[in-house]
Amino acid sequence: MQVSVENLSKLGRKLTVRIPAEQYESQVKSRLAEVARSVRLKGFRPGKIPPKVIEQRFGQQVRGETISELIRNSFEQAIGEQNLRPAMAPEIGTTGEPANGQFEYTATFEVLPEVGKVDVSQLAITRPTAQVGDADVDTMIETLRGQRRQWSPVERAAQIGDMVLFEYAAEGSDAVGTFRHPAEGVDRVGTILGSGAMSSTLEDALIGNAAAQPVTASVTFPADFRVPELAGRTAQVEAKIIRVQESALPEVDDAFISAFGIRDGGVEKFRADVRANLERELRGMLSARLKNEVVGKLVAAYPELDLPQGMIEREAEALARQAQEQASAQGQAAPGPEAFTDIARRRVAAGVLVGELARQNNIRIDNRRVAETLASFASTYEEPERVVELYQRDPQLMGGLQSRVMEDQVADWIADHANVTEQQLSFAEAMRPA
Repeated sequence: MQVSVENLSKLGRKLTVRIPAEQYESQVKSRLAEVARSVRLKGFRPGKIPPKVIEQRFGQQVRGETISELIRNSFEQAIGEQNLRPAMAPEIGTTGEPANGQFEYTATFEVLPEVGKVDVSQLAITRPTAQVGDADVDTMIETLRGQRRQWSPVERAAQIGDMVLFEYAAEGSDAVGTFRHPAEGVDRVGTILGSGAMSSTLEDALIGNAAAQPVTASVTFPADFRVPELAGRTAQVEAKIIRVQESALPEVDDAFISAFGIRDGGVEKFRADVRANLERELRGMLSARLKNEVVGKLVAAYPELDLPQGMIEREAEALARQAQEQASAQGQAAPGPEAFTDIARRRVAAGVLVGELARQNNIRIDNRRVAETLASFASTYEEPERVVELYQRDPQLMGGLQSRVMEDQVADWIADHANVTEQQLSFAEAMRPA
């Protein structure tokens, strides 16, 4: 096998590989002979099919398979001999036929950059720490009670915490023009007073009024209000409450606890389960915070790092697809890949540096940690064993999980070798998105 390398750019490479034609022809003949022994064709006895028939029926397929295998194996050998580390799968160019006694192909690709020794000892890292306290368990139990509260109609004036169904119409004028919502008639909506979901000004105006009482107020709607023509604008609102409902929280008794799958152990077991769930969520959030901190500082330390353009483009396209899916679900449009170039570059830089640190320091994937991470993730589903089975049977899903675990391992390694300061947070602070 003959190999030559051409530098197309800082990271671009073109590999030309030449393989003796007899090696290719030998593999083709061997494969055709194997097909002749095993295939069954109507009108022929097994193993007695003429070579010409085998060639006519299977020659093209066999030659294609042979070329694919020959390229795959020789490419792996060639990059090993040339000490190259491709960033992505190569683009292969070949006629698919031997010529002048040789089978030749080219492989064009970008290589990973030579980073040099990655020193993290000077990185200033803040490691967040937090614990789950009894008050946090109490807060979560109150949240669970709130999620299961019952609503019942009342014949009284509305007050904070009530759910009200009301009709309204809003109109006004500003620099944009005159507007009314809805264009005709009234809009009927519901809200919980005090939640701020509609507008605090409008909710305040509704408080103290009973059903059928007219309400008039000047309201400034939030910039993210669900009705675009009212968002961020001030309007005169005419409203009327249709129904007032008050809530009743369930008692933390056996019936309430059983709704969470707990049949024995009572309140003590329930609190223990709630605490365990909170601790699992806290571990995940602290790990994510640490990883964001570590990776952010690591990328900032290498601002001039050369990166494979193909990896950046692929990451930007993936981010654009995700944004488009989310936007489509809301009936909106999303920007193209070019809008995500900067964040794609940071992600690629993070991946390159994390991978280089793992390689230089011989950090291997911890299979036990992979299993624990999968079990923790699966435990949030009703049938965790099915989730585990799904991952174990899907190489792509498992590969993504392993990548995340490796990132966590490298982040932990960096934190152990960097200049670290611990930051004590409350549970609520730690769970708040950074």
